[in-house]
Amino acid sequence: MTDRTRESAVKSYAAVDLGASSGRVMVGRVGPDSLELTEAHRFPNRPVRTPEGLRWDILSLYAGVLDGLRAAGPVDSVGIDSWAVDYGLLDADGALLGNPVHYRDARTQGVAEKVWATVPAAELYAATGLQYAPFNTLYQLVAAGSSAQFAQAKRLLLIPDLLTYWLTGEAGTELTNASTTQLIDPRTGDWSYDVAARLGIGLELFAPLRRPGDPAGVLRPGVLEETGLTGPVPVTTVGSHDTASAVAAVPAVDERFAYICTGTWSLVGLELAAPVLTEASRAANFTNELGLDGTVRYLRNIMGLWLLQECLREWGNPDLGELLSAAAEVPALRSVVDAGDSAFLAPGRMPSRIADACRESGQPVPESRAEITRCILDSLALAHRRAVRQAQELADHPVDVVHIVGGGARNALLCRLTADACGLPVVAGPPEAAALGNVLVQARAHGQAGDRTEMRALLARTQPLTRYEPQGTTEAWQSAESRLSGR
Repeated sequence: MTDRTRESAVKSYAAVDLGASSGRVMVGRVGPDSLELTEAHRFPNRPVRTPEGLRWDILSLYAGVLDGLRAAGPVDSVGIDSWAVDYGLLDADGALLGNPVHYRDARTQGVAEKVWATVPAAELYAATGLQYAPFNTLYQLVAAGSSAQFAQAKRLLLIPDLLTYWLTGEAGTELTNASTTQLIDPRTGDWSYDVAARLGIGLELFAPLRRPGDPAGVLRPGVLEETGLTGPVPVTTVGSHDTASAVAAVPAVDERFAYICTGTWSLVGLELAAPVLTEASRAANFTNELGLDGTVRYLRNIMGLWLLQECLREWGNPDLGELLSAAAEVPALRSVVDAGDSAFLAPGRMPSRIADACRESGQPVPESRAEITRCILDSLALAHRRAVRQAQELADHPVDVVHIVGGGARNALLCRLTADACGLPVVAGPPEAAALGNVLVQARAHGQAGDRTEMRALLARTQPLTRYEPQGTTEAWQSAESRLSGR
């Protein structure tokens, strides 16, 4: 193949990747044996506290997407992924009925108990396989059901589907994200009609289901004019839940791996062929979400780097590198907290809340910024250890290596502590896994990438990865786990 032929075989894909604190438009260039990713535009995602509660500034996000597509230049396709569970409501004319509610809003407090009075928690898990989280879409819908806004709604679109609708004028509900609503049966990949009916949730609100790789329309003429792009530009359905895209970009060489998708959250789990719907799995609060090619993302949600992000915000955003260097010198496992505790879900006062949790559990109280940071990272590594071990036991699926992808792959201290805690090698990278998974699904839909195995092999060949071997024994981590659980 000549250099000119190789160049003509390279295509460009715009990956819109929206996180809970920022969004970005990345451009992936994919060739026969090449995969390059560059950032076209990054923009903040700042929720707004209104008199009604905490809301997403969805218009600002959409403006950021348009700015990013303008900066991206000519592309062969566009795909959108974002965080899960939240949605926008449209009226009969297709107009948005207010800014989407933020999943950290307090409106779902006490709603789960009302739901369980109709569909007991064990039945709900057996039907949907979704872990309990107070912000699941199901609880949001029950909380919103009596509102005037909900009464006007004729269509519900999850966040990436809403933005796709504004770009194309075509509505759909992408399956990997829909599987986080607690209204999908993970065995069938279709709606759980019985659960919806028992709770009075009209599934006609949702647009038809789409799967990763399905066409989602083309950019509207107005979008082409706004972005300067020349049409037609197709929009391709990707794993629109960012975790689904990130797991698709885990550079694993076989099936015996665990993954940790790190960022604001840590999503720790396995890729399986079928869901695990046992009572033991429900008690351990593992979730069964759908992934690429009908796979199941069997995982646990852990509070993640949100704990550190909130501390940094409280401290005025000091230099992170210096803080991590200082934290590495703090004695290990001096104090730990439960990184999955919903007490840490709300924003504000995070350093003092962590100190209070240590005080209440009879542990030394971290005082300096370095001590608090080390407490957070030790606690995250401990939570990673527990989730990896329990996932293997509950799914009867042993693993040989842990892959850390997402922003936390850049945190060498967290990666090293996770390897030590799990007693397994950790392979860190790629940090831009969600965007890369987004790009690769687009590339596959356009005939440029093969199956998941081939996609992962391409990632392993082209992306920088760092391997951390476990040091010492896991006895200290076992002791910390016992201390935390009060045993």
